[in-house]
Amino acid sequence: MGFLDRLLGREPSSREVARERLQLVLIYDRAGLSPAILDTLREEIVAVLSRHIEIDRDGIDLSVTQEGRQTKLVANIPLRPRRP
Repeated sequence: MGFLDRLLGREPSSREVARERLQLVLIYDRAGLSPAILDTLREEIVAVLSRHIEIDRDGIDLSVTQEGRQTKLVANIPLRPRRP
């Protein structure tokens, strides 16, 4: 499903959803990351960042993506506003 489709609120077909899920399974398998390892990575990244900056723990999104032959660990971690 493309960005424009999501922006316009179009629902993906069951075929598209199944394809995206299969791609995620293959990416995780090729990277050798189990859900347990991903959870451990998430907690350790949060612990390190929390020592230095305030973060919103509820909004954290950690995922594995693949672009061509590269597998990437992508962390989207919202920061809390600084207080004066």
